[in-house]
Amino acid sequence: MKLVRSFALLVLSGAVNASDTGHPTRLLWGDTHVHTYLSGDAYGMGNRSTPDDAYRFARGEAVTATGGATAQLKRPLDFIVITDHAENLGILPLVMAGDQQALTIPGAMAAVDMIKDTPPLSEVLAAPDLSTFNVLMRQLMAGKEARSNIPTVDPVIRREVWQQVIANAERYNDPGKFTAFIGYEYSSSGPMLHRNVIFRDGSEKAGRTIPFRRQDSSDPEKLWRFLDRYRQQTDGDVISIPHNSNLSSGNTFRPLTFGGAPLTSAYARLRMDLEPVAEVTQIKGDSETHPLISPDDEFADYETWWRLPRHAAPGPTKGGKGGKTGQGKAAKTQKQGTGVAGPSNTSVENLVRQSHVRSGLRLGLALERSLGANPFKLGMIGSTDSHTGLSSADEDNFWGKMGPQEPSPFRFLTQSNYVASGYAAVWAEDNTREAIFAALRRREVYATTGPRILLRFFGGYEFTRRDARRSDLAANGYSKGVPMGSDLAPSDQAPSFLIHAARDPDGAKLDRVQVIKGWLDDQGVTNERIFEAVWTGRREPDATGRLPSLRSTVDVETGTYRNRVGASSLTTLWQDPDFDPAQPAFYYVRVLQIKTPRWTTIDAARYGVAMPEGMVAETQERAYSSPIWYPGS
Repeated sequence: MKLVRSFALLVLSGAVNASDTGHPTRLLWGDTHVHTYLSGDAYGMGNRSTPDDAYRFARGEAVTATGGATAQLKRPLDFIVITDHAENLGILPLVMAGDQQALTIPGAMAAVDMIKDTPPLSEVLAAPDLSTFNVLMRQLMAGKEARSNIPTVDPVIRREVWQQVIANAERYNDPGKFTAFIGYEYSSSGPMLHRNVIFRDGSEKAGRTIPFRRQDSSDPEKLWRFLDRYRQQTDGDVISIPHNSNLSSGNTFRPLTFGGAPLTSAYARLRMDLEPVAEVTQIKGDSETHPLISPDDEFADYETWWRLPRHAAPGPTKGGKGGKTGQGKAAKTQKQGTGVAGPSNTSVENLVRQSHVRSGLRLGLALERSLGANPFKLGMIGSTDSHTGLSSADEDNFWGKMGPQEPSPFRFLTQSNYVASGYAAVWAEDNTREAIFAALRRREVYATTGPRILLRFFGGYEFTRRDARRSDLAANGYSKGVPMGSDLAPSDQAPSFLIHAARDPDGAKLDRVQVIKGWLDDQGVTNERIFEAVWTGRREPDATGRLPSLRSTVDVETGTYRNRVGASSLTTLWQDPDFDPAQPAFYYVRVLQIKTPRWTTIDAARYGVAMPEGMVAETQERAYSSPIWYPGS
């Protein structure tokens, strides 16, 4: 790991002002991935939270969770997208309510019988001991399969449900104060080729369509074509956001179509247009990178869900220090296949590489050279994927993934793999659908694992060290450079990057700020390198370039920490020391907090239950900026 020490300025205030009103000055926080009881799996797993509950909770109001407890965010969100599954959208609540039209759907009565056999969530959460909790939880979770009993739904019912979804969003959308987008989740078959569909538009345009479902096609390209037709027919706009690439078995960034054909320029342009951002972190793990493909990144193994199968071994890795992995040649070794790919028709190295966003960004550089467009030119956001209707990502106020993971003395003993993550941060001119959607489109957004870390990231050729000291850092960043999500112009001069990060005012201090660079070399091989851009404390890198860790202030017994180390904010001007003007590259920022207690540790202390040996007690939460791209010359 090569390290460059940059000028650092500790800023006491987290505020960064942009005096030019033509640029976005509002930092808005939201969640683009929330499920209510209208999702068949959520309903089957015990959730009875309605869209009204979800909207009210996101606005900061106290609501009653399905299990009976009072739930409330410590700070409201600015926007939300309820993305209930398009497949059998809203059908189980209708069936269970005795709707006569819904009960005529084939399989509806079988679904009723399955749900009636499950215990209420309140009974599960009130179990007297762990053994009883496990028995009741298995009985409740069996209700998830009720959705599978209903293979088809009459289009009339589908349209009626969709109109109600739209009406719900319209009722809570309050321009300037709180934004409620119209949306849904498309869940392709196979391993996690799921997308959240978000409309810029209101009821007049979104009401002219109905959600595209797996039953219409499992091929995401068919979804994009469907959405593109919507845009042409309505003059509206819509995007889709992939999530959980970490669990996609190498399919999210596979250099082949769903059907196994080579990618084309038309495919790349359509995907780039309709998928400007990816959900890089959420409750089902982190998708930034993986230790198998980023062996020199000491922070790569963060909330890693996918693990190497015991019978498998990673393929040979080229390079070593500096992170060369031969990714530019991946398409030549990938076997042809139809449908989704998996471990049977690709190397384990490619499986992992094609499942994580950083390596997807790298592959995109190589594909752009051959296709003339980059299908993986993605900004980064976080969101929860909550199936409780409660958009919570704080370690000390986590309401879980699904019904049985609402707070109880037993959830951390049975479901500790779930992660209290994440949120989407957006730089926008105003809190409206139009402004937030425009920010998503131009990728001026970033992800956090939950903390509301403020992050500014600009690239350009005219910055000086004095710019890092200016109180109008953001205005200067826009006037001299480009923000996150943008492209730099080709140049013979190495670009500089103006970076400012400030802690969540209610959260932990910051440990360090890193710049992650990916580039395509002259041999067509992609590479990556992590640079320590600025850090806190009197630390210096060791002989290998690794920065020593800050001491942990976490008290595992009490589930608390002390904010006695770290910085309130970190600001720097960083310049690429290895710049080659001929080589395409991307740069993004990763901000790391000091260590804090994980939600599992907080639960153990709250309920007075001993943590099992080996359970991870601490977390080091973070933010990921969207990249800035350099095109090469």
